[in-house]
This record gives sequence, structure tokens and C-alpha cells, in this order.
Amino acid sequence: MRFVDEFRDAEKARVLSARIAELCEPGRQYKFMEVCGGHTHTIYKHGLEDYLPETVSLVHGPGCPVCVIPMGRLDDAIAIAEEPEVIMTSFGDMMRVPGGRGSFFDSNAAGADIRMVYSPLDSLKIARQNPDKRVVFMAIGFETTAPSTAMTVLRAAAEGLSNFSIFCNHVTIIPAIKAILDSPDLRLDGFIGPGHVSTVIGCRPYEFIAREHGKPLVCAGFEPLDILQSVYMLMRQLREGRSEVENQYARVVPWNGNPKALRVIGETMELRPWFEWRGLGFISQSALQVREKYAAFDAERIFSVPGVRVADPKACQCGEVLKGVLKPWECKVFGTACTPETPIGTCMVSSEGACAAYYNFGRFTRERVKEATRA
Repeated sequence: MRFVDEFRDAEKARVLSARIAELCEPGRQYKFMEVCGGHTHTIYKHGLEDYLPETVSLVHGPGCPVCVIPMGRLDDAIAIAEEPEVIMTSFGDMMRVPGGRGSFFDSNAAGADIRMVYSPLDSLKIARQNPDKRVVFMAIGFETTAPSTAMTVLRAAAEGLSNFSIFCNHVTIIPAIKAILDSPDLRLDGFIGPGHVSTVIGCRPYEFIAREHGKPLVCAGFEPLDILQSVYMLMRQLREGRSEVENQYARVVPWNGNPKALRVIGETMELRPWFEWRGLGFISQSALQVREKYAAFDAERIFSVPGVRVADPKACQCGEVLKGVLKPWECKVFGTACTPETPIGTCMVSSEGACAAYYNFGRFTRERVKEATRA
């Protein structure tokens, strides 16, 4: 299949593997963070770690939007869903995320009306079909999905749909990376930058990573050769003593981002002073909220939101996994008490979660297939 097979060529992967090995300095260990959960799934679905030298390791970052939502925000959404005459709508990967009071599926079973949708525009359709109900969309995601939410708010305003609102949980990637860089728990040599987010914000916002922290970053695509080439580009920068932002995913990612998408986000949303992230705590200016101009579509203004903080289960170590401090198989409950069928933490639920990637693709230990690293 054109445009897919050429990015999954095993022979080209072996060539890249050999070139990466040639760039390794004797006695040095390299650690790169793939920020996006989509990269994590590609890495373990295609066994890309087996193509890397033992001295090169990849760790996961907080790039899964479902995984970083704290339990308290889910409980707030459930509280809204339990209000009279409310229909809550949500993307599918949020339905099984456990909160302090259970999941959306649990609340549905208890009588709340929570429906899965594929787009926020589906929520608008439900609002049109149910004028006597109050329809709320659980808006979630990084800058990748924020434009679609923003366009939906603009559409609702244009149509005068007074029974539609959003519960905004959109987060922004740059403050999360800053929090990782400031963390004393982790030492990194560079970043595999998120491809989907970068299609909206571009590459320029990452320049502080190279300028202020001396770490290279390569915006990467999601096919196997994309990621291997990105690792090669990072290794080449380190060998040459450079720290720059490079764009491996230039076929999709514009350097300055998507101006139309950024404009609609800016029209409808603004930065929150603070927002809580699972595993990272409260991070300033790290999430979006609805602007006052569109307050009529802001569920946090329309409904009474409890805003109660909920501690993560003690057995779950999602926070450490999200920060890259632990590999999923190092968590005490991974693959035993915590599985995709009975998840304890969000990293096992989401389609981009690191724990789900490890579990689904059989990565229960740190073993590699050493033969695959040979040219």
C-alpha cells in the first residue's frame, strides 16, 4: 500500500539500526523520551526497541491526554452527568477510565445518560435532537483535538443552541515538557517530539528545550521508520555536539503550525492559571478554559462542579510511568490486578496509554531480541 509500506520497510529499518549503532560512543548510555503515546504504541507494536543498541533506551512521556486527567476531574464530569435532564457525551477511551466514584460506564449503569461520540459535532447533533435536554461534551485532548472543540463551540453559537456546552479538559504540551525538564527524577538526552500536536502548534514552541536546556528534539511521525529516523537524527546531533529542534515529520508538520487552528482556539479558549495533571501535580498555564465571551457554552459555569481532589490508588504507579521514571512492567500491579479488562489506572485504559501498549504487545519484561540489532 503506497504511503504506508515504504515507512515499514524492514531492510531500511536494519540500515537505520546500523547507523544508530555507529553513532554510539563507547561506554555512554542514551535515554530519549517519546512524548506522545502514539509513538509508544508504534514502538512496541513493531518491536522497534529490538532495532536499537542496548545503550539506547526509550522512555514514555505524558503525551496521552486521557492518562494525565486526574481522577477528580472525572468525578466532576460524573457529577454533571447526574444532574437532571443532562446527556453527557464523551470519546470512547474516556468511558472506562476509573475515577473516585467509578467510570462513565458505571454511572451509565446507575442511571446517568452518558453516550460515546466520535466527534464533538456528534454532540451538537444530539443537542439538536433533544432540545429539552442539556447536552455536555467532555472535551479532552492536547492541542490536537482542541480545534475541533473550538469549531463546535463556534457552530453552537452560530446556531443559538442554548442546550449545548462543553466540560473543557484540554491540556497543552509545552508546560508538561517544562515540568519533565525540571523534574529531578529523570535525566534525558533528548526528545522524540509529538507529531499530532505539532501539526497544530508547529515546531517553534519547542525551541526553548534546545536553547535553555541543551536538549535536542526531533518532531517525529508515527510509522516505524519515522521513529527510527528520529532516533538517528537525535544521535547525530549528540555526536556533532548540537542541540536543535528538527522536523522529521515535515510531510505533515509545518514549522510555524496551523494558523487557522490556532486562531479558533484563541477565539474560544484561554489558558487556565493552574491545572492538575496525574503524576505531575499542578502545572501553571497548562490547560485551556472557555473564554468569558462563550460562557453560555461552558459547563463549569452552567453547573455546580464539586472540584474535589481525589488521590490516585496507592497500588497504581501511573504517575511514575507518565514521567518516564518507571517502565510499566515495573509497576506492582501491571498485568496482574491491572489489565485492560480491569484497569486500575488510566495508562492501562487509553488507546495511547503506555501500560496498554506494553500489555497488548506482550512487553512484560525488559528483554530485547539482540539479533535484531545487527546490521
